[in-house]
Amino acid sequence: MTSTAVPTAAGSGSAATDKFKGSRFTSDTSTERAAAIYKDVLTKLSEVIFEHEVTYDEYRVLKQWLIEVGEGGEWPLWLDVFLEHFIEDSNSRIFNGTKGSIEGPYYVPNAPELGAKGVMPMREDEKGTQFVFKGQVRDLDGTGIEGASVELWHADADGYYSQFDDGMGIPEWNLRGTFTTDAEGNFHITTVQPAPYQIPHDGPTGEFIASYGGHPWRPAHLHLKVTAPGKRLITTQLYFQGGKWVEDDVAGAVKPELILDPKPNADGIDEVTYDFVLDPVSEKRFVA
Repeated sequence: MTSTAVPTAAGSGSAATDKFKGSRFTSDTSTERAAAIYKDVLTKLSEVIFEHEVTYDEYRVLKQWLIEVGEGGEWPLWLDVFLEHFIEDSNSRIFNGTKGSIEGPYYVPNAPELGAKGVMPMREDEKGTQFVFKGQVRDLDGTGIEGASVELWHADADGYYSQFDDGMGIPEWNLRGTFTTDAEGNFHITTVQPAPYQIPHDGPTGEFIASYGGHPWRPAHLHLKVTAPGKRLITTQLYFQGGKWVEDDVAGAVKPELILDPKPNADGIDEVTYDFVLDPVSEKRFVA
C-alpha cells in the first residue's frame, strides 16, 4: 500500500547524506593551492563580517544553524542548492560543449540500462503528461558518438524522487534510466513531464531560506549525465519554457541554453529534441 506521507527535510537529508557517504572522494590538490584557497575563503568571510558589522548574537545564530544542518543531515541539500552552481559555472568556462548545471542531491548511479530507445521505468498509473525527449550526442566536429551514455532522472508529477521519497512507496528505479546512443549517436526517451517542487524546508535549510524572505521552489526539470569514452562528462539540468519558477529558481541554476520548448508531434505527444556536444577529456587545469 502506498503511503501518503510527505517527505521531510530530515528524511530526504538523511537519504542524500547516506548516498553521498557511500562513496569516498579524493583530490590531488597541492598543499600550496589548498593554503591559497583556505586563506582567500577566510579573507572573504572577514570582509563580510566587517562590512556588515556582524554581531556576536548573529554569529551565535550562525553557529547554532551550522550545527543543526549537520545534525539534520542537510549538508548535501544545502550545498547542492546554494553553492554547487558556482562550482559548475567556474569549471565550465573553458569548455566549448553543451552547458552544464548542478547535479543536485538526488542522483543515484547504476540506473537500469534501456538501450538507445526506450521508456523510463514508471508505475502503471504514473501521473503526468507523456513526453518524448530525443536527440544526438556529438563531438566538437559534429560527428555523432556511438555508445555514449545518457543517464536521465527526474521527479514525478507530484515533485517526488524515487529513493528519496521518505517512505512514500515509490518504486526504487521510478523515472531513472540509462540510455546508450545508437550508431549515429541518437537517443529516444519516453517519459512524463516532471513537476516543480519545493526543496525540503521544514528543517535548517528552510530556516535559512525564511531568514532572507526567500522561497523553496525549484522549476520542473530533467537531470542528465552524458558522457562517452575519452569525452568530458556533462552533468546538467533541462527546464521547460514558461514553467513556473524558471525565472526565480531557489538554486539559481537555470541558464537560457538549458530551456526546452516541447511541441506536439504527429501523434499529439509533447516532444522535444535536444542535442549534446561533448568536449574531449582535458588535462588538469589548475596549478599551485
